[in-house]
Amino acid sequence: MKKIAVIGSGFAGLTSAIELSALGYDVTLFEKNNQPGGRARKLEIDGFVFDMGPSWYWMPDVFEKFFARHGKKPEDYYKLLKLDPGFTIVFDKKDKLVVPASFDKLVDTFENIEKGSGSKLRKFIDKAALKYKIGMTDLVYKPSHTIFEFINLQVLKGLLHLDIFTNFRKYVRKYFKHKKLIQLMEFPVLFLGATPKNTPALYSLMNYSGLYQGTFYPIGGFTEVIAALVNLAEEKGVKINCNAEIKKVHTSGSLARGLEINGDIYNFDGIVAGADYHHVEQSLLDESLRNYSQDYWDKREMAPSSLLFYIGLDKKMKDVEHHTLFFDQDFDEHAKEIYDDPKWPAAPLFYMSCTSITDPTVAPEGKENVVILIPLAPGLDDSQKMREHYFEMILKRLKDLTGNDIKDSILVKESYCVSDFEKDYHAYKGNAYGLANTLRQTAVLKPRMRNKKLNNFYYAGQLTVPGPGVPPSIISGQIVAIEIDKYLKKAS
Repeated sequence: MKKIAVIGSGFAGLTSAIELSALGYDVTLFEKNNQPGGRARKLEIDGFVFDMGPSWYWMPDVFEKFFARHGKKPEDYYKLLKLDPGFTIVFDKKDKLVVPASFDKLVDTFENIEKGSGSKLRKFIDKAALKYKIGMTDLVYKPSHTIFEFINLQVLKGLLHLDIFTNFRKYVRKYFKHKKLIQLMEFPVLFLGATPKNTPALYSLMNYSGLYQGTFYPIGGFTEVIAALVNLAEEKGVKINCNAEIKKVHTSGSLARGLEINGDIYNFDGIVAGADYHHVEQSLLDESLRNYSQDYWDKREMAPSSLLFYIGLDKKMKDVEHHTLFFDQDFDEHAKEIYDDPKWPAAPLFYMSCTSITDPTVAPEGKENVVILIPLAPGLDDSQKMREHYFEMILKRLKDLTGNDIKDSILVKESYCVSDFEKDYHAYKGNAYGLANTLRQTAVLKPRMRNKKLNNFYYAGQLTVPGPGVPPSIISGQIVAIEIDKYLKKAS
């Protein structure tokens, strides 16, 4: 059996390890932190369980397809609940938009806000569904080594329906005029790490998932999805080593030969780097073996970082939902402070997750776990003083907008920001989501999955294809396994 190492145990790392083991390789996965999961780790304090990263379970078919490849179903490992409502947007103290699980009810909601918009929503989602089908069938499962992968009759026909060269902002405004509906429709592209004006309208496929397929929640939290992948990996024979940070990739000629870990060198026939692409290239490989220079990375448009607060309360929250978006401030101004003029935002939008509203297992009885996230420009100087400033700001707005005064009810409080992303994940500029999905950073224009100098060294995850987010990372792991398998079989 040929031996393969996988660096990093996020979604891409775990899925690539599972796929490679299923293909008959002896796979060892190395994780620098003390638990697997990457950004999807969990934080446990005094009976409170927090998802440290992802909390939105969209595109359920991607999860189902992956487990089906190995004769399994998600429900073999975790219970999935469809949230109703899926989420809520708060615009002001007495002004909120509740997004129901039922699409027909959502159509009625649109119609009540803007006459004629209900039928327009149906047309919008019908087109988004077609994009989703084409995208998930013909586009995202390709390694994007060359443009020729996309030049076939099926894909070319599909391109006519994808609106690749129309930006998302203009596209949404063809259908809707009311500010609230526009903000609701633009919200899903925030998962892609770019502003609506810089995101291709292709990504209206995200609206299909979020508004039509719905928002789901794995009981126990997103950490249960990681636990499922870890269990499946171990069932397949993958060896998972935590507290194992890679210090150097050892090479010979055009091949990666081994990894230096804790002073020892381990030899392998192939390597998949699921860790931060920039870190792997700039810190673990000799300069002559890198795909890209530091100047290249400096010119990339990164997805945002985040300031997160993990809060445990000694009481239950009132009149809030599992997922709540606070859009009471200027969306465009906050976006400028992330992308155009990077700085700490004056009046940021923010997101709140209260999983214990749905799931009593993640907090002690009668108590609440709360996660608050503020999107930030990557690379900002991070300090405890700045974190506290924003914490006080958010507590005040939370009280004013929802009536929940939680300041004196806090039992647990941890913060996480730019410097933590850099320290824990070697995240370039402390980004939280990876590389922004702009037109100039899509498919073959993303950092390449294959190392051009080392034949048996490949990259996976949110800085390469297909892009940021949990489902794309799962797909990335599948693609890279197929590619390295092709090479090793050809080289044998």
